[in-house]
Amino acid sequence: MTKRKEEFSLTGSEVIEKIKELIHQGNIRRLILKNEEGKVLIEIPLTLGLVGAALMPVLAAVGAIAALAAKLTLVVEKDEEEGNQEEKKENE
Repeated sequence: MTKRKEEFSLTGSEVIEKIKELIHQGNIRRLILKNEEGKVLIEIPLTLGLVGAALMPVLAAVGAIAALAAKLTLVVEKDEEEGNQEEKKENE
């Protein structure tokens, strides 16, 4: 498996919804929330077993941070299987 990173520039109010959407998609290994200066505010490692009620404290913490910042960058680290990488290269 290889790791791939994606970055999203979001306002504070968009962060929670984007995180919920990304977790629902799956393959997320780590979430990193940065402020406008690029300083890491919170880094959240996600395990396969982290679902449902276990996410509530994490989302509450992210929500509190998001409420204090106007613009944030969400960095998403995903696991990608080797087969998916080859398919993407063929499609390019």
